[in-house]
Amino acid sequence: MSTKLSSLKLQAEKQDFWTNPNSAKIVMQNISELEEQLKLVDGIDSSLNDVSEFYQIATEENDNDSISEYSSELIKISKQIEAEVFKLQFNGETDIKNCYVEIHAGAGGTESQDWASMLRRMYLRWAEKNNFKIKMIHESIGEEAGIKSSTLLIEGRFAFGYLKKESGVHRLVRISPFDSNARRHTSFSSVWITPHIDDDINIEIQEKDLRVDTFRASGAGGQHVNTTDSAIRITHIPSNTVVQCQNERSQHKNRDTAMNMLKSKLYEIEKQKIEGEKKVAEDSKTEIGWGNQIRSYVLHPYRMVKDLRSNYEDSDPDGVLDGELEKLLFSNIKI
Repeated sequence: MSTKLSSLKLQAEKQDFWTNPNSAKIVMQNISELEEQLKLVDGIDSSLNDVSEFYQIATEENDNDSISEYSSELIKISKQIEAEVFKLQFNGETDIKNCYVEIHAGAGGTESQDWASMLRRMYLRWAEKNNFKIKMIHESIGEEAGIKSSTLLIEGRFAFGYLKKESGVHRLVRISPFDSNARRHTSFSSVWITPHIDDDINIEIQEKDLRVDTFRASGAGGQHVNTTDSAIRITHIPSNTVVQCQNERSQHKNRDTAMNMLKSKLYEIEKQKIEGEKKVAEDSKTEIGWGNQIRSYVLHPYRMVKDLRSNYEDSDPDGVLDGELEKLLFSNIKI
């Protein structure tokens, strides 16, 4: 890592370095990211040495309180090391980037819309616990409860790397809180994860291929957001890809965000097409039903979350729905 950093710094010192601004920007971003990683590794190494030394002294003195305290610290450091080692698996071009999380309720009205809201909360809780920044881009509120659709922007290093395997249909089985007869219901919602595309990746979009609609925003955003047609919906006609944004008061800013979302979607679709995964991606995005599930969340008659790709099972669905996703995410990135 340090050798690569030295090489990049030498490259940045050349007189013609800024001749190509886009290339120079990428190099500077790489330098910044490597410096951050090295700083983190050095910090973990220093903490490990200090705590290990204190733990050894406490053991020699039979200081049980200190032994317990330093044991807890060593466990925390171990988890930090595990997380950093895990990140070494993120070697995709866009793994390090921010990402969009798009959620759509399936058929079933209130049941599926409530489930979509539960899924959104799950990702929000995961992001909060892992110190990612969150920005609401769009939401369409359900008639009685929950949401019809929602788009979040998750900002932080490797946000896309962590969540990229979450695209697909998520199934919930539970006793419905909306059924007066307390019957068991099955609900579906789809999740679509795309990387936030920066200027370092060039995606060409022809203006003639776009249909742009404006509409009045609904849902969160305060009174002002509902008084003007500031929300934007853009349809990419050749691919029938639709994006929308309503989080800003300015129509211009919403259009810029929507265009970035469109670039992100088109980039991901093209990448998966090249990798032979386009069918999976399209199914995940459009058909919300039995045949395209990636994960099942069962709250009745037993309690279990099962990932249908890795076969990983978690017997604590409440924890998972509260954002404890690490084991499920890890199980899929490794396959």
